[in-house]
Parts: sequence; C-alpha cells; structure tokens
Amino acid sequence: MIFSESLKKNRQFQSVYKNGKSYANKYLVMYIWENGTDRNRIGISVSKKVGNSVVRHRVTRLVRESYRLQEAVFNSGLDIVIVARQGAASVDYFKIEEALLQLGRRHCLLRGQ
Repeated sequence: MIFSESLKKNRQFQSVYKNGKSYANKYLVMYIWENGTDRNRIGISVSKKVGNSVVRHRVTRLVRESYRLQEAVFNSGLDIVIVARQGAASVDYFKIEEALLQLGRRHCLLRGQ
C-alpha cells in the first residue's frame, strides 16, 4: 500500500484549483487533478471563516484522519485539495467522513466505481 503525500506549496494548491475539477457538499469542497504519479497527494485548506485556530486545527485533523482511514478505497495518481466550509466546524468525525466519501463518489474516485 502506497500512502499519500501532502501538498505543501501554495503553487501546488493553485495549480489544482486552476486545472482541477471541483464538487462540493454542505461541509467540504473537493478539487481533483491527475498528477501523473502512482500516489495521491492531499492538501487541506481551512480558512479563518470556519473559526479560530483551535476549531480550524480540529477540522483539519478530522479531514486528514477520515481520508487516512478511507485511503484504500480511493483511486491513486491524484492531487486532492479539500476545502472545509463553515458548517464543518460544528459536526463530528462521522459527518466529515460521510461528506468525504460522498464527494469521492461524485468524482468517481472510489475503487470499483
């Protein structure tokens, strides 16, 4: 199993925003762009509109953990940027995981789809 890397640089995020395809639901927005490698790179963005730093870090941890546990069901070779919406601040892990999988299905990213 090959694990994901992180998108770290601003230009990496910008290229996914500019070239990628996006879908959204109540809690998350997901941008997808093929990266030409055999592994996924994931970036998580939580703006100050979501809440203070404690809330933003909590949302970031929830999104990262839900992706980590579901990583095996996602196709590989993608740059994925997940942007948290304001509603994400007030929900639990299971809602975030459900929202992530829903966007994965919408993008047809899940294996066996």
